Amino acid sequence: MATPGKAASRLSLAVGRERISSASKAKSRHDEAVRPVSRPRVTAGHKARVSPISVRPQPDSQYQTVIKNFETGVRAFQKQNYGKAAEIFEKLIDSDARDVAERAQMHLRLCRQRSGRLARPPKSADEYYAMGIACLNARNLEQAVEHLSKADKMKPNQDHVRYALAVSHALEGNIETAFAHLEAAFALRPENRIHARRDEDFQGIAADPRFRRLTYPSGSQ
Repeated sequence: MATPGKAASRLSLAVGRERISSASKAKSRHDEAVRPVSRPRVTAGHKARVSPISVRPQPDSQYQTVIKNFETGVRAFQKQNYGKAAEIFEKLIDSDARDVAERAQMHLRLCRQRSGRLARPPKSADEYYAMGIACLNARNLEQAVEHLSKADKMKPNQDHVRYALAVSHALEGNIETAFAHLEAAFALRPENRIHARRDEDFQGIAADPRFRRLTYPSGSQ
């Protein structure tokens, strides 16, 4: 999912469709993403996909090693090997690379929930958003919608949250709901239209005339 503002981009390689939410406004918006090391702006929306980590230009070999380890953990998580994934994420949560550490913490919580171990439930809108993006990256759409909806209820009118909800519902096939959230995300942050045009997660609704009307409003090219 393309990362708008805060969100969720993905690490292009092993992260698969790992989204990032940009870390803008202290919450890593779907542009640092869903844009999914960021927080989508699902920085709303954010990627040309939404990964939780955006690889930043940095020659530091240690940072690159951390990124590779995170990717390995994500692959294990996507294969439902939660034990192995948890071991990797546990080693990353104390990393000096805070962008990676934050996402590792969210994924570790999911691993523990899936494997039946106790984990502290999310308490803030930002934590619910991060959990929603992690679920979205893992294509656990039902839980993604659940967490993102709680984030939206706790802190309404956040464009990155509405964008992530639009992506989740679009992938689920809930077209009307997806368009409602997408329209809200554009109204809150018009720049999200640019991300949506490139976002592969909207392929299922891209042929709908409403998608073009929303992404290319009258007078825009």
